[in-house]
Amino acid sequence: MTRKRSTPKKRTSRVRKPAGRFKRFFRALVVSAVTSFSAASCVLNPQLREQVPLEPILSQLGLPSQEQTAPLVPATGPRVQTNFAQCRQFFPGGQPPVVPAGPALRELCFSSFAILHSGQTKTPVFVAERLNRQMLIRGQGIGRANRFYTEARLPAAERAELDDYRGSGYSRGHMAPAGDMDTAEAMAQSFSLANMVPQDQRQNAGPWSKIEADTRKYIMRAKGDVYVFTGPVYAQRSEQIGAGRVAVPSYLFKVVYDTTKGRSWVYWQANSPDAKAGSPISYAEFVRRTGMQLLP
Repeated sequence: MTRKRSTPKKRTSRVRKPAGRFKRFFRALVVSAVTSFSAASCVLNPQLREQVPLEPILSQLGLPSQEQTAPLVPATGPRVQTNFAQCRQFFPGGQPPVVPAGPALRELCFSSFAILHSGQTKTPVFVAERLNRQMLIRGQGIGRANRFYTEARLPAAERAELDDYRGSGYSRGHMAPAGDMDTAEAMAQSFSLANMVPQDQRQNAGPWSKIEADTRKYIMRAKGDVYVFTGPVYAQRSEQIGAGRVAVPSYLFKVVYDTTKGRSWVYWQANSPDAKAGSPISYAEFVRRTGMQLLP
């Protein structure tokens, strides 16, 4: 009996056509280029932040989202309406902000900015400015004052002293920057300790300084007034410095509102030596994190 030899089955393999692989590569290249351009555009032009949702783009690129640095618990609790009867020109539409209630909140008016000060943290809650191109040009020839002083209008128990910062390892960080001031008087006033927070020196001189410079560059291009709010955000248990126990913020923010375009965006940055310049967050996200309604 003879066995029939079985014919071995031929193995087949699918051959990928070069054209198909090229089309997939080209499509991936186009998607990567578009998303990279969109992300860069939002960083260089923060006013586009509300038109182009940046978080999905960053996710596709595998980059960390600015939203990931948010406090874990959104701000809740009662709110209070501020007044600022003597200096409402620093607020859009002359309407002062609504902020979370707190002890020892005091309103201070200066010639070129306004401060809501907290006697609990002994730092600003926010500092408000109204800026435009003409003001920045007028201030370009003004020398930096560099004379820090204690704010005598605040009760001694609610204010920071010069000794609180000495040897602390933190710089006296301007909230309304000296570079924004348009008169010699405003320059001198910007060195009030009521306008300061304990700020990491590397963050102050590096990425935060860039945020301040980028904001001024935008204002130089703007067609009208731009309102800027700057301030600190604190963790539940904040570090404190000096005998006066001045609170050290965990984050700093800068809200920018262009009245001509009706656009707003918010810089949000950790007060730490490894802070990086990132993309802005939306104003709505800022309100969720802080409970502060700075814009009307």
